[in-house]
This record gives sequence, structure tokens and C-alpha cells, in this order.
Amino acid sequence: MVRSPLRRIAVLLSVVPALVAGLPAAPASAAPVPARMAALGDSITRGFNACGWYVDCTSRSWSGGSDTGVGSHYLRLRALNGSLVAYNDAASGARIDALAGQAASAVSQRADYVTILIGANDACTSSESTMTSVADFETRLRAAMNTLRQGAPNAQIFVASIPDVKRLWQVGKDDFAARTAWSLFGICQSLLANPTSTAAADVARRDRVRGRVVSFNGVLAAVCAENPTCRFDGNAVFSYPFQLSQVSGWDYFHPNAAGQTVLASETYKLSFWSSAVTRAQKA
Repeated sequence: MVRSPLRRIAVLLSVVPALVAGLPAAPASAAPVPARMAALGDSITRGFNACGWYVDCTSRSWSGGSDTGVGSHYLRLRALNGSLVAYNDAASGARIDALAGQAASAVSQRADYVTILIGANDACTSSESTMTSVADFETRLRAAMNTLRQGAPNAQIFVASIPDVKRLWQVGKDDFAARTAWSLFGICQSLLANPTSTAAADVARRDRVRGRVVSFNGVLAAVCAENPTCRFDGNAVFSYPFQLSQVSGWDYFHPNAAGQTVLASETYKLSFWSSAVTRAQKA
């Protein structure tokens, strides 16, 4: 039996929705390219020990640095906006209680892109008992986010996860220089004390400190999700298998230039503009 043209058209129209549903979704449009960006956080974002003995090296910051070898967010975005201005409001040694003040600075600078990497100092303390509680971490993070939301409601916010500090112990515990630096400078003793010990108490302590970092990252993800202009890295930094060669040979704790380069690359893959920068570089 020969179907009429109208009948055939009706059949085609009936299958179009199913065909469309099977197609991959169109990529979301990139966010507006920022004119001003602010980097918030601690010594990692300050580039501490990435170029000299116990000094901040902001030029090598993964976020706002100007060193072309690192390839920061700032330099990648400047490929799209040559007039981009970057501010580094992070502070070496900062804990979560400093973030609200840094957020206020970003607001006063009229930042329309803000990066946040903070929390390592809330877990890496002189002892396990002096770590920041998860509840306090959440309260202070939310206060800082509210400052940004109210003062810079259209700013795009990128939140990086806290690195896995136990990974540092794993790659450095058998290195004499690393163990010496950790002990001599009292670095992250909540986790790095007695680095070669296999005693049950030390094993459990390391796991608890790592667990605190995991909890902090959970808070970062949840609070970020409350803001439609905020993007969390999905634990990309926490999950990255950093090597001892990517940390400073002076303290065996902070990222060196190679570590900052990895941070910039791994986080920018998840940024609001990574595909746009790729297109610009190919043009």
C-alpha cells in the first residue's frame, strides 16, 4: 500500500524529537571575559617559595601570576582581554577566617572574576587539636561568599579544592631532606610529625587530618553550589598526584614553579573560559 505524502511527513515529524534527544547538548556559552580579577587564598596563591628563599613569588602564582612559564589564569585570560587587571589579595599563612577580608578587597577592586584556594592552613597546623573545625570553616566560608555575592553579584567565582596533604607525606616520607625540613621548620605537624612512624596512633592521626581536608572540600563544593556564578573544581587539585619534584626544595611543602604550573593548567581546564582561550590561541 502506497502512503500519501502527508502520511510520510507525519511519520517523519513523529521521530524528530527522539533524534534530537539523542544528540549531544550544545556547549554552554562562555562567561563574559573579565576586566578585573582577584586571587584570594593563602601562601599557595602568593607563590610562596616558588622563586626564592621564604618569600612570596606572586609572579609565579597559578591564579594571577605574570610568569609565562607558569601560564596563570591571568595570562590565559589576557589572551582574550589585553587590558585585564589582576590583584593578588591572598596572604601567606592565611586561614579561612581571613577570607572575608580578602573578599571585601575583591569587591572594592570591582573584580568580576575571583579565584579562591584556601584551607590548607586550617588542616596543616602545629597539632591535630589546633585544626579548624568543619563547622567554623563553613560559617566563615559562607560569610566570605556572601560578601562577594552582595558586593559583586555578577562576578564569576572559581573555587579550587585543597590539595591532599597526605599525598605530600606519601611522596616525601622517605626523603631525608623533606623530613628534615618538615621537622626543622615545624611544617604541618598535625600530619607530618613522625613521618616514618607506622604506629597505629600516627597512622590514624594522618587519616584524620586527611579526613578533615576531605570535609573542608565538601564544604567548599556545597557553599559554592549555592551561588549560580560559582564553579568548584570537582576536587581536581585534591586528586592530582603531585610529585616531590613539584614542591619547593626549601620547605618541601609549597608548590615550586613546576607545581604552580600544574595548578594553573589543571584548574584552568575547568574554568569558565578554557574553550574560548583554546579557540583564540588557534586563531
